[in-house]
Amino acid sequence: MSSSPKAVLEGGPDGLEQRIVPITPPGIELRVAHGDGYERFKVTPRWQDTAEGNLPVYEWVAHIAH
Repeated sequence: MSSSPKAVLEGGPDGLEQRIVPITPPGIELRVAHGDGYERFKVTPRWQDTAEGNLPVYEWVAHIAH
């Protein structure tokens, strides 16, 4: 298991396969490359127990096209 910080992604398009992603650096916003652009997620105050530990939950906000 990697020691880099990770987060759980909630919401967004069905085709977004990875739901546990690295976050570098941890912050208030995350952009994940997907399709013709990026999916934008914002940090929430929630945490979720996962196989990789207790991780912060980032909630989907919008798609940003290139």
